[in-house]
Amino acid sequence: MFLHVYNGISKEELDRKINDLLSTWGYKIKDGQSGQLIYEKGNRTMRILFGAFVKYFKISVQTIVSAPDEIKCEVRSQTSGFSGGLIGMNQVKTEIRNLFSVFQDI
Repeated sequence: MFLHVYNGISKEELDRKINDLLSTWGYKIKDGQSGQLIYEKGNRTMRILFGAFVKYFKISVQTIVSAPDEIKCEVRSQTSGFSGGLIGMNQVKTEIRNLFSVFQDI
């Protein structure tokens, strides 16, 4: 899980930028509503069948207006990677670290 605070951007614009960013990373919206979305990348069934050979990531992204000119964005992993064993769990940790870096540049 990580949290970034953004200033000088509207919530709608931030939501759009996050969606565009995650789309370029291969994520698709699975569930939720504006401001609280679940994104998924890969195939869960294939991950269970073939383990770490198939990548699967699921994250939740929540944007909250905390002050008139401040928006908090919280990203949480919704999967542990356990179905891919130790390699799968490390893949999830690496993906979250990479997303943390990318979200700093929004």
